[in-house]
Amino acid sequence: MYKNALYKLYQTYKEMGEIQVNLISKISRIQHNPLISIKYRKSFGIIIPDIKYEIIQEGHLPAYSFENTSHNCDDLINILKDLFEAMIHLVEKEDLMLKVALNFKKINRRISGLKKKIIPELQIEIKKINDILEEVERENFVRLKKTKDLIIQK
Repeated sequence: MYKNALYKLYQTYKEMGEIQVNLISKISRIQHNPLISIKYRKSFGIIIPDIKYEIIQEGHLPAYSFENTSHNCDDLINILKDLFEAMIHLVEKEDLMLKVALNFKKINRRISGLKKKIIPELQIEIKKINDILEEVERENFVRLKKTKDLIIQK
């Protein structure tokens, strides 16, 4: 789309001249007002932008006459409208991908911390607790044996 828009722009420049195209562009700015609204919504814990783009045209006729302009000018305007919509859609997807990548990076860091620090520390603590429980069990066994021996002697 971008390549096609550049090609049409080049063709328009070639047929009409750059000054004429720039003049039409400046006049069109008066007639067309872009309206952009950005809303955010949360999905799966990620804030996603929702961009609405609309061009409000004050007049119903173009800002140029048909006899002095190239047919490429009309094609270029239509291609640029489609290109802007595609670019906005691409920006939304790019922002989503960046946020997903950042969340992945955070999660990966947490997993790495669990693997390298917390899990080994917990395993050491579990081993210590098991050793203490085994020692307490041996002590209880020895006590019970001594108690049994005392009862048998009496």
